[in-house]
Amino acid sequence: MVEYTEERLDRTFSALADPTRRAILARLMAGEARVTEIAEPFDMSLNAVSKHVAVLERAGLVKRDVQGRVHQLSFEGAPILEAARWMEETRRFWEARLDALDAFLKRQKTRDNSPHGSDGKERKS
Repeated sequence: MVEYTEERLDRTFSALADPTRRAILARLMAGEARVTEIAEPFDMSLNAVSKHVAVLERAGLVKRDVQGRVHQLSFEGAPILEAARWMEETRRFWEARLDALDAFLKRQKTRDNSPHGSDGKERKS
C-alpha cells in the first residue's frame, strides 16, 4: 500500500469539504483566473474569497502566480489524484475484507444446513 501523509490528505479533504472552495476549483479547472474574477459570482467579500483561496493553496490545490499586482490562480490536480488513489486503495482493502466475510458466512450457512449441523452431530428429524 502506498504511504500517504495524513497531513496532506487532511488538508485536501478539508479543502474539498467546503462548497465554495469546490466551486472555486471548478472555475479554475476551466482555466486560470485572477482572484477578483474568482470572487465575482460569490455573495461574499473579496477578503472572504481570498481566505478560501488560501485554504486551497495550503492544500496544494491552487497555484498562485504573482506578476506585480496581478495574482493569477491555476488549478493543481495532484492532491486530488493522491486522495483518489488513497480512496481506491481503501475501497479495495474493504472490498477484500467484505468478500472474505461473505465467503465465511456462506461456508457457515452450508455447514449449518448440512445433515450433521455445525457441531458435527447428526440431526434428528
